Amino acid sequence: MSRPLDKRMSPAEIVGQLSDGMTLGIGGWGPRRKPMALVREILRSDLKDLTVVAYGGADVGMLCAAGKVRKLVFAFVSLDAIPLEPWFRKAREAGAIDVLELDEGMLQWGLKAAAFGLPFLPTRVGLGTDLAELGGLKTVQSPYADEETLIAMPALALDAALIHVNRADRRGNIQALGPDTYYDEWFARAAARTFVSCEELVEAMEDAYPQDAQANIVERSYISGVAEIRGGAHPSSLPPAYGWDMKAFKAYADAAKDPGDWSAVADRFVGASEDEYIAGFGGTDAVTKLPLPVF
Repeated sequence: MSRPLDKRMSPAEIVGQLSDGMTLGIGGWGPRRKPMALVREILRSDLKDLTVVAYGGADVGMLCAAGKVRKLVFAFVSLDAIPLEPWFRKAREAGAIDVLELDEGMLQWGLKAAAFGLPFLPTRVGLGTDLAELGGLKTVQSPYADEETLIAMPALALDAALIHVNRADRRGNIQALGPDTYYDEWFARAAARTFVSCEELVEAMEDAYPQDAQANIVERSYISGVAEIRGGAHPSSLPPAYGWDMKAFKAYADAAKDPGDWSAVADRFVGASEDEYIAGFGGTDAVTKLPLPVF
């Protein structure tokens, strides 16, 4: 009898699958549903020269501050209540990273083009702005009677993607609960390999949580590895489980003020291990009981 498919990995094993110079997609949205534990594992590694594709939050800011990013493809980098992510801002103003800035819809369209195996998808988004010229984007003309000129949004093919979800099983079935999964499924579909961190890892999702089957946002065939990391989205939120840690975000933003030396504060915001990091913010129980924000 063949052994059941088992995609369980440690965070270190997941990061060990990544390599210098690759294009890495990071799921989540600003301060929501970010795979921060996996990002912290990258920060503890020797990885460098990454091209990062993201709707960015502290994930992007930390990677830029640590000198891990060569190029950033982004629609925004924000902590919401702190509108412009401060460590990203420092890196960009210093000219430390190459950038391709896109509209939110253009980035989504680029992921979808990669997922569909297409070189580009046509869109009106970006017409009449400087985004196309600054990004070196080209236009195409409709072959139909309208002959409309459209931006050809190139595929954003990813070597790997990281996402954080509420639950997973060892075969790679996942469940992302809550209303804000945004484009995580498209990061997974656009990537050659997708690695998932989760709050709870079960043997078989259909046995443990059959009532939430609709929360399986992408087929397990797209998932290469899963790691159980409670509180793995902290300091970002993971609805409906827990909210963001705005106190931690404010401390993180304050640390970026001049002189803003990342090496002086990295131990606090990354830690030598995930256990050490979580302990610095009150422990797993504390971070997973943070209240959800009310809008």
